[in-house]
Amino acid sequence: MTFEDTLQGLRNGDFSRLDPLFRAESGAAPRIVQWIEQGCFAGHDAELSEVLTCACFNGRTVVAEHLLSRGIAPSGGAGTGLNAIHWAANRGQLEAVRLLIRHNVPLEIRSMYDGTAIGTAVWAAINEPKPNHRLIIEELLGAGARVTEAGYPTGDKAIDELLKRHGARESGTGDDG
Repeated sequence: MTFEDTLQGLRNGDFSRLDPLFRAESGAAPRIVQWIEQGCFAGHDAELSEVLTCACFNGRTVVAEHLLSRGIAPSGGAGTGLNAIHWAANRGQLEAVRLLIRHNVPLEIRSMYDGTAIGTAVWAAINEPKPNHRLIIEELLGAGARVTEAGYPTGDKAIDELLKRHGARESGTGDDG
């Protein structure tokens, strides 16, 4: 895959197809990191932010950490309508969520669907469940995500119990902290 193909894939949100570029092979840095280090992304700031979002989408925390250490905003790009924390939460990427939280990602940014990170995590846990979704919900709430953004009650008994432990109330309101 060429660099130009990669730029187009980042613009289109073709994150699954781009995943091989985020993997290290034979002890070398991942190709995407090599391109970053070579300055290929100069003048492509929007696409560079999408690199972080793509890394979080795919759970590639080594690449994500590299970008965050270079000053890329922890929210990443939102060209797909979801940013790095939305995609990490949606895809069940627990370590990516934890990494973004450690880098003070804003938790209340809204996606194109008007959901925050916690709302995205809850929706995904119900509609596209992955093993780590409940842990992600706990992490987000522990980091200060507003339980009122979770869409309580959800209709899922286990998730509703988790949200109630964090202050969700039947009226749809909870402790905003």
